[in-house]
Amino acid sequence: MREHNTLQVGKNGVTDNLIAEIKIQLKKKKKLRIKILRSAMTERDRKEIAAEVADLTRSRLLQLRGNTFILSKK
Repeated sequence: MREHNTLQVGKNGVTDNLIAEIKIQLKKKKKLRIKILRSAMTERDRKEIAAEVADLTRSRLLQLRGNTFILSKK
């Protein structure tokens, strides 16, 4: 069975704490799966959120499927 590291973007959106946790997880693992909850998409859509997270964490957006996206180290 494969282990998935999954974080969630919640109703507070993209926060400093979320970015810090993503950076920590990306140092440990090469890939990270992030789920965007519906409550996070009140002002922006999923593509904008995924692009912002990838930019702020200096990572590469590998895939965006539904409300889940995968990041990898650059």
